[in-house]
Amino acid sequence: MAVRRAAFGELLVRQGIAPDAVGRARAAADKQGVPFMRAAQSAEGIDPAKTARALSELNGLPVLDTVDPDHLDPSLVLAYPITLARENRVLPLWVSGEELVVGIADTGALAALGDLRLVHGRPVRPVLVPANVLDKAINDSYDRASKSATDILDQVDEDGVRADEDFSLEDAELLDDPNQAPIIRFVNALISQAIKERASDIHIEPFEKDLVCRMRIDGVLHEKHRPPFKLRNPIVSRIKIMAGLNIAEKRLPQDGRIRRKMGGREVDMRVSTVPVRHGERVVMRLLEKGTVFNLDGIGMNGETLDTFRKLIRKPHGILLVSGPTGSGKSTTLYSAISEINNPDLNILTIEDPVEYELAGIGQVQVNHKIQLTFASALRAFLRQDPDVILVGEIRDRETAENAVQASLTGHMVFSTIHTNDAATAFARLTDMGVEPFLVASSLVGVLAQRLVRRLCAECKTPYVPTDEELRDVGLSRAEIAGHTIYKAVGCEACQGVGYRGRVGIYEFMPAWDEIKQLVISVADSGQIKKQAVKLGMRTLRDDGFAKVMTGVTSLDEVMRVTQVDTVENE
Repeated sequence: MAVRRAAFGELLVRQGIAPDAVGRARAAADKQGVPFMRAAQSAEGIDPAKTARALSELNGLPVLDTVDPDHLDPSLVLAYPITLARENRVLPLWVSGEELVVGIADTGALAALGDLRLVHGRPVRPVLVPANVLDKAINDSYDRASKSATDILDQVDEDGVRADEDFSLEDAELLDDPNQAPIIRFVNALISQAIKERASDIHIEPFEKDLVCRMRIDGVLHEKHRPPFKLRNPIVSRIKIMAGLNIAEKRLPQDGRIRRKMGGREVDMRVSTVPVRHGERVVMRLLEKGTVFNLDGIGMNGETLDTFRKLIRKPHGILLVSGPTGSGKSTTLYSAISEINNPDLNILTIEDPVEYELAGIGQVQVNHKIQLTFASALRAFLRQDPDVILVGEIRDRETAENAVQASLTGHMVFSTIHTNDAATAFARLTDMGVEPFLVASSLVGVLAQRLVRRLCAECKTPYVPTDEELRDVGLSRAEIAGHTIYKAVGCEACQGVGYRGRVGIYEFMPAWDEIKQLVISVADSGQIKKQAVKLGMRTLRDDGFAKVMTGVTSLDEVMRVTQVDTVENE
């Protein structure tokens, strides 16, 4: 059924849409070469629900404002591939009498209804669903209809799966095609489960008689599955094929990358395989594409955040972020350069590897095979007229000296360093061979950080710590007076863990003059830290306790991720 543009535009205005918004949608349709009604569904200032009602006036189709994926029949959903459902914007909803009721976003989907009629062998009755509601329902319903990894394992015939089975099918959509080989569906379901449970890593570990699948959620590993041991080779082979690795090479470590889609979202995974005693161990690091980096969302308190923001805008110097692997250093640096990124600045990064792509920033990946290292890239960057340089890590003397020279010649350098606290970063640079006076003159500040788990908002429970607990953490009853302390309990929302999500705790040491004097005199890290605390620095544990007082995390969690502060506040 053709839709007359003028009439549709008039109906949108009658639904309360501003004429300017309608005009912008019409211009976007002409520019993109798409139907006017399709452009209107995603145009700014136009409510998709009002678009659906305008279409209903034109063609007489009923409007369904909401769709509950829990009430949809999985067999109806999975009979039609998700790629076609998303492309055509159609979703089988339910059977009413002899008819199949199908949700559509616009009349452009009517041509696809013939396919559904053939697939299900019954008449099709379309209903209009607002585009945003339908898009979400398509993703959610296919996600729910796909079997879990455990369900798929129950169907696998151990003796019927060979290590050399052909898993070369390149599935662009993880939730598509329920008729794939069981191992393919298991790996897809494992990745899908990890994404839904917000896991950062998937571990597949072969032992003498067991194959264990664990997921790291909020920094802690949890066992999820124990597939039959005979499936270790097929599972690893499938992952290797997805990552473009050599499935025949089982004696050497390999690294690769997987890019797929799940429910319309891009999934980016770093894959590492290592030969162990009883097979190959696989770790997949999940990276969320399209992550928005923002300093306001990482958990810095107001005073620290204000000072940090001032330092990242300095014209030259070195700003270091320290902490162990997995403490959020990259997120902090990405947030910093995202905040200062604008057309006036030339920002270059050298990373190992490039985890997230940032618009408007030149990013280079380390490649040791061709001698492209942090140090060599840093030297090359100086000929690229940069304003800001991000070096993934300072790990040797050459990189440290190049970073210092870059800062002294008018460039702002951001980098990470592996130390336990902020004060030790100064000593680490001098240990690498950088002259103390160069460290003092180039370093503008060091931020040490850790990640603590957030208490689950649904089940956290207030309690009164015992005197013994307070003594163990170094707090007095007077210090917690007036504050409500919470502990983790566990519920369905947090899968019984008691925590959901993570937030940073920080120890920020600007390069005060008193600190520079200590560095030049080659004072040890303990003296530097003691002086910094006198000048107002909040230690990691202090910042953690501040978050305990505000109900963000628990005493146990702060104690778990921080070491004992030996500094006396004098």
